[in-house]
Amino acid sequence: MIISRTPLRVSFFGGGSDLPSYYRRHGGAVLSAAIDKSVYVTVSRKFDDAVRVSYSRTEEVAHASKVEHPLVREALTLLGIEGGVEITSVADIPASGTGLGSSSSFTVGLLNALHAFRGKLVSATTLARESCHIEIDRCGEPIGKQDQYAAAHGGLNFLRFHPDESVEVRKAVCAPGTLAALQSHLLFFYTGVTRSASALLRNQSSNVAQAGAKSDGTGELVKLAETAFDDLCAGNIGNFGALMDEAWQIKRSLAEGISNDQIDDAYAAARKAGALGGKVLGAGGGGFLMFFAPPENHAAIRKALGLLRETPFAFAPEGSSIIFVHE
Repeated sequence: MIISRTPLRVSFFGGGSDLPSYYRRHGGAVLSAAIDKSVYVTVSRKFDDAVRVSYSRTEEVAHASKVEHPLVREALTLLGIEGGVEITSVADIPASGTGLGSSSSFTVGLLNALHAFRGKLVSATTLARESCHIEIDRCGEPIGKQDQYAAAHGGLNFLRFHPDESVEVRKAVCAPGTLAALQSHLLFFYTGVTRSASALLRNQSSNVAQAGAKSDGTGELVKLAETAFDDLCAGNIGNFGALMDEAWQIKRSLAEGISNDQIDDAYAAARKAGALGGKVLGAGGGGFLMFFAPPENHAAIRKALGLLRETPFAFAPEGSSIIFVHE
């Protein structure tokens, strides 16, 4: 039996520039951090040659090619595992539609566990690349590449997406206390709404593929990611909230559905109560809201957003890891 643990992530700046329709033309960049909420995948040897997969439902099929879950089926196919395996998964928080990159964390964790099941330990970069290949190329998901690299590498990273498909991962190396100070300024609230990111991302991908305001807006998000990373490395978080607010105003204009009345009202209430900036995590339309505010304003923001469920997150320094092995 093998168990992998893979972190979810929060994305601060640059979302959308990791879509192939954008970075293949202009290059992209994202600033994101892994968090201490995870997806766990268990892979064990089955007593027969069949395949059993348990997630929100349970499948038991004679051969890997018959598995309906597309990520599981393609991961098994990629690694040449035809049967004799049982796979289960659980997550610390709702597993889909929350804007925390859960599908990619699951895929990275699944690949990590399957490689270990075959007696092989692979690098974070390999896990990220294989996960991108499965989700984007084999399953045709209209997503970007940031979630896979965040899940595989862990920590707070500046991710650069080059037109030649290469990805540069730069860890945030900060003055002592900078990341702790950043974390102390962040608040997270669950809207209670989950949604599929696919339609939003298809719309956004189509928009940024064309020259014009939406493509230019994504370029501005890349510049904000670069500025925020440079500030962090210099030990300065004083402008972080203002940069987040600027990025959110751009982001919400890139495609219909990224924001809605509930999100706009919550954002306005948080700003009135002392938040300096914020955003919806993930593609938009629901999931989690993140705000940056001085700690002395947190109580007022919590009161203003009393109908939303606060869910604290901490940064996670490690990416996907194997946490249990039993022969």
